[in-house]
Amino acid sequence: MVDSARLSLHVPEPAVRPGGQPDFSNVKIAKAGAVPRPEVDVASEDIRDLAYSIIRVLNRDGEAVGPWAGSLSDEELLTGLRNMMKLRAFDARMLMAQRQGKTSFYMQHLGEEAVSCAFRKALTKGDMNFPTYRQAGLLIADDYPMVEMMNQIYSNESDPLHGRQLPIMYSSKEHGFFTISGNLATQYVQAVGWAMASAIKNDSRIAAAWIGDGSTAESDFHSALVFASTYKAPVILNIVNNQWAISTFQGIARGGSGTFAARGLGFGIPALRVDGNDYLAVHAVSRWAAERARRNLGPTLIEHVTYRVGAHSTSDDPSAYRPKTESEAWPLGDPVLRLKKHLIVKGVWSEERHVQAEAEIMDEVIEAQRQAETHGTLHAGGKPSVRDIFEGVYAEMPPHIRRQRQKAGY
Repeated sequence: MVDSARLSLHVPEPAVRPGGQPDFSNVKIAKAGAVPRPEVDVASEDIRDLAYSIIRVLNRDGEAVGPWAGSLSDEELLTGLRNMMKLRAFDARMLMAQRQGKTSFYMQHLGEEAVSCAFRKALTKGDMNFPTYRQAGLLIADDYPMVEMMNQIYSNESDPLHGRQLPIMYSSKEHGFFTISGNLATQYVQAVGWAMASAIKNDSRIAAAWIGDGSTAESDFHSALVFASTYKAPVILNIVNNQWAISTFQGIARGGSGTFAARGLGFGIPALRVDGNDYLAVHAVSRWAAERARRNLGPTLIEHVTYRVGAHSTSDDPSAYRPKTESEAWPLGDPVLRLKKHLIVKGVWSEERHVQAEAEIMDEVIEAQRQAETHGTLHAGGKPSVRDIFEGVYAEMPPHIRRQRQKAGY
């Protein structure tokens, strides 16, 4: 018998660990404006290259260039900037509130604000998002009241979900925000199913699915792609690749596919990668995908290439698994600063107006927090009624549940 080499298992490793020098040399970044904009009805096999490149609009001089530019007016861009600034200020106050014991849990969006804020502006009223915990910008950009968001985070007496959800797991049918599932990847199959139902009813509304890079390793992700591609569901499949899951770098979930967008190619789904820190690029690509869905051309998969600057959550310490200076080395920059620079270059914004806007927005956020805290926080003030535990589960409450409620004194 011929001796053979012993088998070994390959376990992907990040390029650098804590204490090392950050290295993003493997992130191939296309020149701004260099990636072509195909026709909306293009066949997936004709744009395979877009699954491996990165669509960018803003160049390093703050100019909007290329075929994907021009989808937004100056006024819309100014609104986008304020939305991202508001989300960032909201994050700062709620993170502080968690550290003060006013809520049990919080998750920041730092560095990823452009993804959800720009995407929301590509949808219309009635469309439904099936988000993860890092897309609060979908609500901020749709003018959902910050006081209501804070009430939910505090689980106080005015919590619109009556304490039934974890903090930051918002829900608003009116604003197209399906309640967040703590079990990640379920959003994908839910969104595809909702989109299929919309098509079956001959409705005009589309759905958007959201997932992080780590959760693409879940089976629900692949199941959703099967149904979306088979039935040409009117859905946009978003992957937010922020480089890290809670403690695992994105290479583990990506496997040997090269990019996350490339996963869509095997299902015959048009797949694109976009600079997730470029507000203009995110909006243009999202609107392109939304038009495909509305024209019954089927799903589109979008990989938003971005970077999670903060911790995964308030219970995570990223310094244990990545260099502290890694965010500073991220080559795609800060989404807020990039849009700010673009607007200054256009002559519709200035450093002075930006500083003033920061102060105004922080005052607005602090006032919303003051109002929310009059209704209670985690350990002080009003709480949802115990009666709410028993409500909203059955159309008609069965006798045994009614008896349980009565024993609880309600």
